[in-house]
Amino acid sequence: SVRGVERGPRRGAPDPRALAAFYQRLLGWSYGAEEDDWVTLRHPEWPFSLGFQREVGHVPPTWPAGLGDQQMQVHLDIEVDDLAAGVAYAVESGATVAEVQPQADVRVLIDPDGHPLCLWAP
Repeated sequence: SVRGVERGPRRGAPDPRALAAFYQRLLGWSYGAEEDDWVTLRHPEWPFSLGFQREVGHVPPTWPAGLGDQQMQVHLDIEVDDLAAGVAYAVESGATVAEVQPQADVRVLIDPDGHPLCLWAP
């Protein structure tokens, strides 16, 4: 099974192909494994991948999470050259901007399945 070889964070999703397509647009990484219940995207240079696994009854994490709320499965920080342009591109690709923004130089976004991710610029 490919799952034993993949390295990197995993995100649960009701439709792993759709969520992988969002991140493929966002990051530009190529597809690795493509199964009905499991899809991976591979980093172009490093031995690193993102995995998307079907999760029946998926409950999106709450941002920010409180006591008893569904917690994040993984946290992604994505560096961009221009924060405003990166946010605009992510929103155009299907993300939404989170209401709570704890840092001025970072933007928290929510992917199409409810997972928070952060964009930041050096």
